[in-house]
Amino acid sequence: MQGSPDPSRHRILVVEDEPMVLELITTRLQLAGYQTFYARDGYEGLARLNEVRPNAMILDINMPRLDGFDVLRKMRENGQILRVPVMVLTARNQADDVQTAIRLGARDFLSKPFNDDQVLARVARLVRRAPARPKPPAKPPSVLEL
Repeated sequence: MQGSPDPSRHRILVVEDEPMVLELITTRLQLAGYQTFYARDGYEGLARLNEVRPNAMILDINMPRLDGFDVLRKMRENGQILRVPVMVLTARNQADDVQTAIRLGARDFLSKPFNDDQVLARVARLVRRAPARPKPPAKPPSVLEL
């Protein structure tokens, strides 16, 4: 079994609109050695995703302009969900919310309020896992097969 990942080699994008929560998460990740980047809404998060090329993302659901579900949908449409593992961290914790987030491609779901150690353990698990590999496209039938 491999050792734990070196946090200093991992970039984490935190997409969160609540300033206190954003500061708490980014500070805790920085203290653990991660490189942190942030965005305060879904649109900014998608733009930062392309700039930063993070190893993982922590994503809130309730945000202005573009919510976390829409961010997941956009990431799914353009294939980024296969390259960047996402943990949803939100005050919404209904079963439907969890199912929707997972169906849209989130790899993990954690409800607020949260424990710092839980966040760190789950982020470590996200960056330790290899990104999912897309399935190869189905081979079109050749003329001879028709």
